[in-house]
Amino acid sequence: MGKLALAAKITHVPSMYLSELDGPQKGFRQPAIDGHIEIGRRCRELGVDTIVVFDTHWLVNASYHINCGEHFKGNYTSGELPHFISNMEFEYDGNPELGKLLAAECNAQGVETLAHDKTTLDPEYGTLVPMRYMNKDRHFKVISVSAMCTAHYLNDSARLGWAMRKAIEEHYDGTVAFFASGSLSHRFAQNGQAPKFATRTWSPFLERMDHEVVRMWENGEWDDFCEMLPEYAVKGHGEGFMHDTAMLLGALGWSEYDQKAEVLTPYFGSSGTGQINAVFPISTASGDKVPAPQASVTESFIPGSSRI
Repeated sequence: MGKLALAAKITHVPSMYLSELDGPQKGFRQPAIDGHIEIGRRCRELGVDTIVVFDTHWLVNASYHINCGEHFKGNYTSGELPHFISNMEFEYDGNPELGKLLAAECNAQGVETLAHDKTTLDPEYGTLVPMRYMNKDRHFKVISVSAMCTAHYLNDSARLGWAMRKAIEEHYDGTVAFFASGSLSHRFAQNGQAPKFATRTWSPFLERMDHEVVRMWENGEWDDFCEMLPEYAVKGHGEGFMHDTAMLLGALGWSEYDQKAEVLTPYFGSSGTGQINAVFPISTASGDKVPAPQASVTESFIPGSSRI
């Protein structure tokens, strides 16, 4: 029935908004903005009607959650970085029908998920910043998915992505894009050093590790990347514990994914973190290797191990 037409790993750095404003940093994030504009253009070309964002700024402590309200409108100031994003107006339309279909299939696949279609909850800036550049005219409907998951297994996030694609292909009459909205390494500059690291990654180790990951993506080394993802998420200070990336790869077929990533905005440092805009071409891979449910709820991920 439906179709997943585009998938991407995207940045949402708040300095993109700051880059619009008059001042010393005006225009310095234009490459990231241009990457978003290009992704939006491709979505239009492919007939996408709804964008689903795996948002690493939506923190949840139990279950997975989908914000699929009918309409979002407001004035947003970041509690985390109010000097970067202040009084940013937004207005987008949601897709309650799709949100409920996504949740139903996730639950059918054993991943506990709640859809919120009648809610006053607004999207976080992991959704709002990309939509500012891709969706100014409200061309696309928008759904936000919680991806800063504090008590969740990465394999469940991969299974959630797989279930969401299944829901679209089997139950939805439309065309959808998936975005993993989050950084690569995410070690912020130490307090007092932020200006010095405005365009840098926190350490040579993290930057080299990020570049190696990008190289793996561009070469299609998905078996190796999926195996190392849990350790990379820990040692690389992954944003949202990299649940957004697990969701995206689950939707694409996990270690069976057989395409190569296309980098639109080359890797860049921002306030110590590593950022990128990269498109992941859609594959027909079946996803049979998407991780099974966690064997025991008493087991937890041990940093440095290969468990997910």
